[in-house]
Amino acid sequence: MTRTSDFGVVMRAAGVALVLDLGDGTLPSVVHWGADCGPLDERGYAALREAGVLPVAASEVDVPVRLSLLPEHARGWMGRPGVSGSREGAAWSPLWRVRSATLDGTVLAGASDALVVNHGAGSLVVTAVDDAAELGLTLTVELSEAGVVRARAEIENLGDATYQLDDLLLCLPTPAIASEVLDFAGRWSGERAPQRRAMTVGTHRREGRRGRTGLDSAMVLSVGTPGFGFAHGEVWGIHTAWSGNHVHQVERVLTGEQLLGGGELLLPGEVRLAQGERYESPWVYGIYGAGLDDAARRMHRHLRARPQHPRSARPVTLNVWEAVYFDHDADTLVELAERAAELGIERFVLDDGWFGGRRNDRAGLGDWTVSSEVWPDGLHPLVDRVRALGMEFGLWFEPEMVNLDSDLARAHPEWIMSTGDRLPVESRHQQVLDLGIPEAYAHVRDAMCAILDEYDIAYLKWDHNRDLVDAGGSSGRPGVHEQTLAYYRLVDELKSRYPGLEIESCSSGGGRVDLGALDRTDRVWVSDNNDPIDRQQSNRWTTQLVPPELMGAHVASGASHITNRLHALSFRAVTALFGHLGVEWDLRTASDAELAELREWIELHKAHRELLHGGEVVRLDHPDASLSLNGVVARDGSAALYAYVSLARSSVASPGRVRLPGLDGESVYRVEPVLIGGVPHGAEPAPWWQQGPLETSGRALGAVGVVMPALRPEQAVLLRVARLT
Repeated sequence: MTRTSDFGVVMRAAGVALVLDLGDGTLPSVVHWGADCGPLDERGYAALREAGVLPVAASEVDVPVRLSLLPEHARGWMGRPGVSGSREGAAWSPLWRVRSATLDGTVLAGASDALVVNHGAGSLVVTAVDDAAELGLTLTVELSEAGVVRARAEIENLGDATYQLDDLLLCLPTPAIASEVLDFAGRWSGERAPQRRAMTVGTHRREGRRGRTGLDSAMVLSVGTPGFGFAHGEVWGIHTAWSGNHVHQVERVLTGEQLLGGGELLLPGEVRLAQGERYESPWVYGIYGAGLDDAARRMHRHLRARPQHPRSARPVTLNVWEAVYFDHDADTLVELAERAAELGIERFVLDDGWFGGRRNDRAGLGDWTVSSEVWPDGLHPLVDRVRALGMEFGLWFEPEMVNLDSDLARAHPEWIMSTGDRLPVESRHQQVLDLGIPEAYAHVRDAMCAILDEYDIAYLKWDHNRDLVDAGGSSGRPGVHEQTLAYYRLVDELKSRYPGLEIESCSSGGGRVDLGALDRTDRVWVSDNNDPIDRQQSNRWTTQLVPPELMGAHVASGASHITNRLHALSFRAVTALFGHLGVEWDLRTASDAELAELREWIELHKAHRELLHGGEVVRLDHPDASLSLNGVVARDGSAALYAYVSLARSSVASPGRVRLPGLDGESVYRVEPVLIGGVPHGAEPAPWWQQGPLETSGRALGAVGVVMPALRPEQAVLLRVARLT
């Protein structure tokens, strides 16, 4: 590919620009990623490019370091390189030369072409080689219509000797003003705990080594201007779309450059390429926004534009786990189904305990046949009754796991992932089945297909309840990479064989929340913890990546099974309302008044489901940490729902006016509380409630706000907002 020293591609969409420099036959480097800079002619592009070249620092290399999407040590980059690997110590520092570049399939070649290509959303594919290292590279970088960047790379071994790939890190630069870091920690029943720190010289690196995404996953690692919030500041985020070991990081070096990076974390010797073999990285997403809400909405629009995104109304679901646990009884479950149907519930899910010897969590995993002991007539009586009641039927599986106390483990102990001659330490009394072994994969697939062929099943709850420890494959090398690919392949195969089948990604709760899983599943289980106080946090922050319609959120019993805290139904319902609504409660124990109120909440959700699952998420920045406000505003600004929540006891009796963000400033709206079940116990209504619905402009609501009721701790109210014609 012949090019002059100045050749650029300008991609622009939805208020975001990605400006790439392809000059001098080198890999694309990012001239600008962030707010739209407008179209660029040759002079404007050259000025933007040259204005960003850093001076040569004392005691550094003698030329400006060119940073590509895969930073190269050979060009003087002293941070973590984009590609690390070798052939027994040789070919360890690749220096790439571009062979071709195409933009949406059009070849970019020849010095007579325009020196700057202005484009909208699009896909740039660059091929390159390092002849000395005998490596080939295909690098893809895209800008979606929503303004989301994503990139991936494929490495090919062109030489005779085996090439061991140790690391592949795709990077996007951010300006020095992005000096504050936000990512997430977490644990079982406490996922998506936000944590902030100042960015300093060095690396903030979050490694996921659990063999799955992890309850403590960074999820989205963001850097932003100091004090950035939901509605202010600039934010640049990175997400690695991979369900196995992975990395999110931000690195600042002494010369001043700062890079966000992401990729798969490879274990020693995990990827060894023979001649002609290739490794393809996961997609790494770059998300820019004017505040966290803008970045989240951009990601939601991107996901909603996918062809596989769920289009039908998300069925209100009953999951019976917290109602019966392992105590399966056909009459009890039929009674729960009948009560669910009376409430307007649309999907019934039978959880763990229906198969093999699975009477507790110590046995039966891997034996995916209906237990004749518990279900002498099979699942037919239950499935038939559920379908007759007009509900879909869903079923729980944990396909990648096995108990040692199972027929499968006794027949095929060699199918258990392990290293050397020892079994990995148990977790939840289970081991991991090596789906990288073709026979093990086929066994699980065929067992699942037998169930799906026999019963009318619309939905699978796909669980994964342990981390991978000593997860060696049949070759003796680490097997996490192949296990992750096998998981993807199995989901894809089932989806292809059973069109319309929906699958939930669950993993000890929210341990598999990533876009690799969501590319092929239909929702994630946010957390095993249905306590509304804890769910306020995990739901609020999961929306930084995942739109509400893909987030399972359930109304559980009054006493939380995880925390034992007691909460009113209104608080539990308002919290769950803003996701893919479900119920996880032994409805036989609910009073008539509770059932009547729950029915009203379900009806309200259905009435506003299109808004809740298609609108724009808004979250309020507020100085009082005891208070929270979140909502969803219709894309056209015609309607909104807001939840005002008291998380704890505030130091003041009233926060005064609270703003309602996201509305059209030129429109006039009617605002009214939704008081299903009445005013929360002990709360003091806002005085304006006594006058009936409030009518005022979106500008006033967003800039001035309204006084909220004086709530007791752990209470919530819902506000309904509608534009007046």
